Amino acid sequence: MVVAGLTGGIATGKSTVTALFASFGAAVIDADRIAREVVARGSPAWEKIVEHFGTGVLRPDGELDRERLGGVIFSDAVQKDVLNRIVHPEVFREMDRRIRELGEGNRARVVICDVPLLIETGAHQDFEEVILVYVPEPLQIRRLMERDGISRDEALRKVRSQMSIDEKRAYATIVIDNSASREETAKEVQRAYRYLEECASEPDGKGKR
Repeated sequence: MVVAGLTGGIATGKSTVTALFASFGAAVIDADRIAREVVARGSPAWEKIVEHFGTGVLRPDGELDRERLGGVIFSDAVQKDVLNRIVHPEVFREMDRRIRELGEGNRARVVICDVPLLIETGAHQDFEEVILVYVPEPLQIRRLMERDGISRDEALRKVRSQMSIDEKRAYATIVIDNSASREETAKEVQRAYRYLEECASEPDGKGKR
């Protein structure tokens, strides 16, 4: 089995690429989905969040109000770091559990871990293969404007609030260029999937996690 980390940036088409990998036969582990699960009401992460941020970040049903919590941390790097230190370890523990589960009985040959902050958290170091979904920044901004119906200034602010897509490229072992048509992207993903399958066939496989 080979386990690869996949990341990108806002409006680069990461969801499209992960869906294509799944269509070719890869097992996909979605870190964003896990992040929502590990902060469910009553969970250890939920308790730590409420202890630090207070009950003002809860909905009437006791679940986290993600929009309100996002407003608290959006312009406060210190509070954002606190939240990340609570949530990220829980996410990666659950990812590791799912990877081990998939490895039992060779249930999957290729596992793609979709992690938005793969590089920012340093988690890319845990993977032999790091896949980056790439589009040039000008196209990233234009797609974000069209997708969210926002101004160029707002799109630029959102894109620039993240690590540069070109900076991320330096950490990638596989780059999926999503600048052209879906058909061209599918061809790139298929090539990458075949390469990962070959890696999985090696005696020791690849992937550190």
